[in-house]
Amino acid sequence: MIGSSHRRTRTLRVAGVTTALTLAVYTVGLAHAVVYPKASTTGAYERYVIRVPNERKVATTRVEMTFPSDVRVSSFADVPGWTIEVTRDTAQRIVGAVWTGTLPPERFIELPFVAANPKTAGAITWPVIQTYADGERAEWTGPAGSKRPASSTTLSAAAATSSSGGGMNGIAIAALALAVVSLGLALRPRAAK
Repeated sequence: MIGSSHRRTRTLRVAGVTTALTLAVYTVGLAHAVVYPKASTTGAYERYVIRVPNERKVATTRVEMTFPSDVRVSSFADVPGWTIEVTRDTAQRIVGAVWTGTLPPERFIELPFVAANPKTAGAITWPVIQTYADGERAEWTGPAGSKRPASSTTLSAAAATSSSGGGMNGIAIAALALAVVSLGLALRPRAAK
């Protein structure tokens, strides 16, 4: 009976740690402004979405994006509660956008737009600046692997599109698989000594 109680306690501890790790992995993936899809086709017209979470204790009030010079942005979706100001160059090409509104803590917003991809394979980098009600700015403009990386989309000639959020679904599936394996190991019967 004591062995059974000990095993149950151990199982609950393992399950708790596994759940905490799963949530931590998923949260890290959401901790910055990300543009979806993460992969697309060269020359395609794509519906992109900037997903911006608010991980601070004050509201996000502004999201600013500069578009890469080889991407042709053509339109934006209306987002309830948010207004958009489009920036153009002297040739009237859309080069940036500023969304303003109120995003409370522990929420996220998705800001969609349509753009024509460049005709050459490679990566598109999407610099985003997030401003909070207290004036603090989070600049998601750094290189991959930095503390505040800019999101990027990989372009290839082959059809490599994914649905919005596909990368996060992969992380969630991997975390769930890890949790199931850990739970199975914790519940397996032990050989008597």
